[in-house]
Amino acid sequence: MTVSVQMKRIRVTGKSTVAAAVPVQPGKTHEFTALDHAMSRHTVHLVIYYRQAPTLTLPKLKESLSDVLSYYPAMTGRLVKNEGDGCGEWIVKCNDAGMRMVDARIDVTLDEFLASASDDEEKQLAYLEDVESDPYLWSPFCIQFTQFKDGSMAVGISCTHMHADPTTVGVFAKAWSDCHRRALITGPPFFHQWAFCPRKNPVPSSPHLSVKSTSSPPLPSPAMSSATFIFSASSVTQCLADMSLPDISPFDVLASLLWLRISSYKNGDLGPAQLNVALDCRRRMAAPLPSGFYGNALHFFGVKADLASGWGHVASELSRHMTGLEEDDVWSSVEWLHERRKEKAFQMYGPELTCLAWDNVPLYNTEFDAGVAPVHVTCRIGNVQGEGLVVVMAGPPGEGEHARTVMVTLPTDLTAKICHDEVILKYKPKIMFGSNI
Repeated sequence: MTVSVQMKRIRVTGKSTVAAAVPVQPGKTHEFTALDHAMSRHTVHLVIYYRQAPTLTLPKLKESLSDVLSYYPAMTGRLVKNEGDGCGEWIVKCNDAGMRMVDARIDVTLDEFLASASDDEEKQLAYLEDVESDPYLWSPFCIQFTQFKDGSMAVGISCTHMHADPTTVGVFAKAWSDCHRRALITGPPFFHQWAFCPRKNPVPSSPHLSVKSTSSPPLPSPAMSSATFIFSASSVTQCLADMSLPDISPFDVLASLLWLRISSYKNGDLGPAQLNVALDCRRRMAAPLPSGFYGNALHFFGVKADLASGWGHVASELSRHMTGLEEDDVWSSVEWLHERRKEKAFQMYGPELTCLAWDNVPLYNTEFDAGVAPVHVTCRIGNVQGEGLVVVMAGPPGEGEHARTVMVTLPTDLTAKICHDEVILKYKPKIMFGSNI
């Protein structure tokens, strides 16, 4: 009953389409890489919360959105089949069809919402239409503006994962805020999909993805729910102190903690296990890609550890795999996906427990009004199945440099247990969007 009442608080007041301020060059197209195609079963949803500010108004936000879309022609285009490539793969026909836009209102203040909102309610702040029978009429991107009673604003950005990974969406948000302030765009889009074309002498190999391509989540799929944990810098420092190991990062310590605690409820007796890790590899290449590289640059790999050996062992194994990742591993995985690009996409987030390492993107510098940083940021991945997903993000600046936000999407009964887990609660994280669990 509580959930249904809360869901009525958000009212959609209008839907429209926004086009780029500068018309798209006729005949322009955007092709997807093999990794883009591999992500087609998923969606990305980013929500950025702001307090009231002088220039944070709907007319001004829509004006600057139109300006920044002039730099992102692939976002306003539509999907068509490329019959000329012999495969009939999807490409984007860049045109002035525009991006879908939703206006919404909620009759509570921002603080009241953050303190009381359920997982289901927070999802409503990042709307994305289901694909229509004719994809050419469907907008693969959507912007939602939700105004709070006190004048605060939530900006939701949603898209298909085939178009963009979370980093692309985060960099777009930053570019938009730069345009809004009439500042130089610090991370302009880099549309060069050849950056992930196979090498001249490809070595297609990915045992990890090969196993995933034949795996299926249990049927029937359990209902999934999410919760957000904010670990302050002091909490993370305490975790690192309890670990007392050199060269362990905040990601290593939090990802391993969640992996252990989730597995303890799932398996009972802990033992050898594998975690599916997704890592942004833009800066991991010998010739690093710019942060504005448009599309997908996530590398998925497996980390094995004996969970019975304890938290320190698990964190060390995770750290060893993260720091020891070779560029050849990335290329071999990309080439393996390219080799099977005509086949049906499989579940990248799942069916095993997955962890997305996304604490390298400084989301809180996305300032539409100079000096007004976001209050909170969340990132959700759509169509997560199987054992679930853990997303480790940068934390709010007011919580300290080492602060991290951790979002979990798990089977609902397991989410409830994690929200009340004594080992996790020992580090006093702030828990949000879990009131309906």
